[in-house]
Amino acid sequence: MGFFKRSKEIEVEAAPVETPPPAEEIPTLPTPLTSTVIASGLTVTGKLEGEGVIQVEGNVKGEIILNGAVIVTTTGSIEGPVTANVIQIAGNIKGNCVAREHMCLEKTGSLQGDVTTISLIVHDGGRLNGRSNMVNKVDEKTVAARRKPEEDLEFGPNYKAEEETKEHKGRK
Repeated sequence: MGFFKRSKEIEVEAAPVETPPPAEEIPTLPTPLTSTVIASGLTVTGKLEGEGVIQVEGNVKGEIILNGAVIVTTTGSIEGPVTANVIQIAGNIKGNCVAREHMCLEKTGSLQGDVTTISLIVHDGGRLNGRSNMVNKVDEKTVAARRKPEEDLEFGPNYKAEEETKEHKGRK
């Protein structure tokens, strides 16, 4: 009598795999408008460029070029040129602004710089220290010309900054 017997091999047939029915095509969703908040107490330095909405509650030191809206709240501050479709100012901007569609200066808002836009609203109390240039259409040529930083400004033919600088250096 043997304790070990050889077992019989059992053949297992694989069950046929059913393929799932083709899934219906999922419709594409619209691209959401992105939104960025620069919180109060936060300082961002550099160039901000893109699409969407930027709400500035803190500080931005640099240029903003946006295909969308820039909203500066009462606690917000920007030092640098701003280019956007819509600009709403309840805080402070120190720099030239180009609003391709519309700009609104709220009663608590302050702008130190020139404005180029199609539509401008300044609420009673809003402070604009600069020039406004109302245009029918804002094209890229206008944007480039108005975005010039303050240090690149050129003065008329009677301005003699270089000569005055040389004279001051000679006196030291």
